[in-house]
Amino acid sequence: MSCDTVTRSQFVSLNGSTAPVLSRLSYVASEPFSVNIAFRTDRGQWVEWTFARDLLVTGLSQPAGIGDVRVRPDLAADENIVLLEIESPDGYALVEIEREDIERFIQASAEVVPFGMESERFDIDAFIAEITNV
Repeated sequence: MSCDTVTRSQFVSLNGSTAPVLSRLSYVASEPFSVNIAFRTDRGQWVEWTFARDLLVTGLSQPAGIGDVRVRPDLAADENIVLLEIESPDGYALVEIEREDIERFIQASAEVVPFGMESERFDIDAFIAEITNV
């Protein structure tokens, strides 16, 4: 089982410039602790980032994340916007996403795998085999 939400987000900053972008949040039961966000490029490709579902949930009400992905409410300008910051050696992006879109996505993901039940859906043996069979 899985769920997807496709929205039109606004890049506030992408290496110094702004542009609208099509984004897709997705969640699959076989990876119950994580969510994916993908951004459509000019060439029709999708660039994906994976991060903790809990990070997205926490970021609705307070700043969350200390690594490459950070999520926080936009309390300074618009409480209906959530800011997603993504950093890599290739650049930095600050994305505005409607709070309502994220809340709907989180609810849909909880219908796929309820919060607190992730461990029951996670195959630790398959994960260990995947990371050790490089």
